[in-house]
Amino acid sequence: MLGTFGGALEARKIDASNGKLVGEVTGEVETEEGVLVIRRIHVAMRLVVPETDRDTVERVHGLYAMRCPLYRTLHNAIQLTSSYTLETPEV
Repeated sequence: MLGTFGGALEARKIDASNGKLVGEVTGEVETEEGVLVIRRIHVAMRLVVPETDRDTVERVHGLYAMRCPLYRTLHNAIQLTSSYTLETPEV
């Protein structure tokens, strides 16, 4: 999901390379009939971009998931979510 989001940003001329986009993935596991089962996965992303890119990032975040192979494969079986926070670059 992180790669698809980054690629979608790059396609819109927003630089997501060299550590500007990082993510932390959290999974929630439950036991079903004695077997551990992944129920939820959340990807929290941090992106360093100028404030002027905020609207574009928000639009991309709203649509990228259905273009992501991982999301498309698993979204009917596992709850997949993502969020992002923006940080402005140091001058």
